[in-house]
This record gives sequence, structure tokens and C-alpha cells, in this order.
Amino acid sequence: MKKSLVALALFGAFAATAQAQSSVQIYGTVDAGLAKATNGTTSVSKRDNNKLGFKGTEDLGNGLKAIFQLEIRYESDTGTIENTSGTNSRPLFQGQSRVGLQGDFGTVRLGRGLTAFQETSTAFEPWSGMPTQAGFQTDLTVAGYTSDPLSANGNSRNRFSNAVFYNSPVFAGFQFNATVAAKEANNNSAIAATLPNAFTNASGNFALPANVAPASNPYSVSVTYNNAQFAAMGAYERNGVQAKLWSVGASFNVAPELKLMATYQHQDDGNFKLINTDTKAWVLGMNYDVGPGKIRAGYGQKTPDGVIKTKQASLGYDYNLSKRTYVYADISNKKQASATNYNNSTTINYVGLGLHHNF
Repeated sequence: MKKSLVALALFGAFAATAQAQSSVQIYGTVDAGLAKATNGTTSVSKRDNNKLGFKGTEDLGNGLKAIFQLEIRYESDTGTIENTSGTNSRPLFQGQSRVGLQGDFGTVRLGRGLTAFQETSTAFEPWSGMPTQAGFQTDLTVAGYTSDPLSANGNSRNRFSNAVFYNSPVFAGFQFNATVAAKEANNNSAIAATLPNAFTNASGNFALPANVAPASNPYSVSVTYNNAQFAAMGAYERNGVQAKLWSVGASFNVAPELKLMATYQHQDDGNFKLINTDTKAWVLGMNYDVGPGKIRAGYGQKTPDGVIKTKQASLGYDYNLSKRTYVYADISNKKQASATNYNNSTTINYVGLGLHHNF
């Protein structure tokens, strides 16, 4: 009897230790609302990406941990992972699929995920990188740039696949981040050559065959700095068609409830486009906490060579119903080059209302 009790006690202690050494977390986001843009119909939409994720750690001893993270993207209005063209070409783990090691040397991961630039820059955008039309991340904050232009149709193109990711430890507020992708083909569709013309195409581009491998390894690097009130970043990235982008950003907490931010970025498309290869963009933003709510505001401009300047002003509001759930409202006004004549501008007004829940 005593031996059985001792064995049971040892088993319980071992199980408790094993439980403490490894953990797996299920998390996600459900976001849905109604949106209306100029010349469009009112439809069920989203402000943020809907996701279902799994992440975990295992303590390997001596300060070393094994980590992993898998993240599915889905559409809340249909429950599918289909893209806008209706084909099922998205990866199952569109958001990320990475495994790695973490220790005194920093964090090393392999797989698919946001590039160092894309992951860093979201902290300096008023909508925190959410893909709503009222936000700035998917256009102005990245200067119209695409991290992975050679991926399959429908794929999220602000990530690298077949890549190595590194995040250094934080030294006196500074951190170095790097992403390097392999020179592997990712099932891109063929890109036909286009020539500049007087109306619809200000630049033109060279042709690329389907499923082409990059000529050299795409890579992305960033440096961030954080202290109690001030944060800053600098980043540089080169993608699979040799387009290059550099970006700087900063934010300052004027008061605990008020955060001001600004970014500037420059894109060089000289290795892919024929003329008008430079695009510059800047964004000014603000987050202001008022009681249980948050006001988001921003204004930005993008200046592609040879094309009418893009100008966007946006305003948003979040009202927290709990720590994990909030309702939101967004409005924006955007002036950009017309699709039929880039010498003329067109205006797009956007309104969105919705509900966001984290679990």
C-alpha cells in the first residue's frame, strides 16, 4: 500500500513537472461587420483578419525552449479559407507556420510568417496593421510594396515562405530582426510584360514566367528601439522581383492615453518596372484612449512616379465591451489615380461598422 502511494505521488509530481515544462495555447479572432464603399454595395466585411491559431513552448532546460506557431486565416461571413476569386489556393496556415528555438541568443524560427519589416511596421500605424480600407498598412505604410509578389494567387503577400526568421535579444531597448527566404518557386502565375501608355499604365513592367524562382534570396531586416514613452524603427527589404523598400517610423506617448506616430517609406522598382520606378509614402497617426474606448486617426500620402498622388484621411473608434470584445466604426476618404486614366483622380469614401472578439 505504501509503495503504491509512493508511486502515485511520484507519478503526480512527474506529471505536474511535465505540464509546467510544455504548453499549447489555442487562440483566435472573429471579426465581422457591415461596410460600404463608393460605387459598391453594403456587404458583410471585416476590419481585422479572422484567424485560428495554435502555439506552444517546451522547456528544454538551460534556458532553451522549443516553440511553434500555426495560424489559419478564414472568412467570417462564409466560414471558408477561400480567396476573393473563389479558388482555394490559400495555404491552410496562411497566417504563419513556424517552428524554432528560443534562448539567450534570441529566437530562431523556420517556415512561413511576416517579414521583419512587415511585422515591425504595424506598431507605427494607427490601425495596428489591420487590413481595413480605413487603415494604412496595406497601401501607404508599405508604399504599395509587396513582400512576396511571386506567391500563388490569393496568398497573403506580406509574408515570406521557405524562410529563416531571427529576433535578437533586447539590448538597452534595441532589437535586431531578420528574415531570409530561400530561392524557391512558390507557384506564382505568369506576369505578362506591359508597356507604358498615355492613360492606364504609367510604368510598364518586364515579363515573368509562372512558378519562377527569385534571382536572389529575398530578405528583410529591421531594428527597433523601445523605452517607456518613445519607440522607433528602421527597416530594409528586397523581394523576389528585386524591388527594394526602406522605411523609418517613430511613436511617442505624449500622455498615457495619447500616442502619436509617423512613418516614411521609399520603394525602388527599377529591376522590374520600365520607367517611373520610385514610390514614396508617409503616414501620420494617433491613438487616443477615452474611457472604455479608443479613437484612431490618420492621414497619409503616396507619390508614385508619373501617377497622381494618393491622399487618405481616416477616423475610427473602438468601444470595449470587455477585455476581449469591442465594437468599432471606421470612416475614410481616399483620393487616388483613376483606373481608366492615371492623369485623373477618383475619390473613394468608406464606412464600416462591426464587432471584434478575441479568444
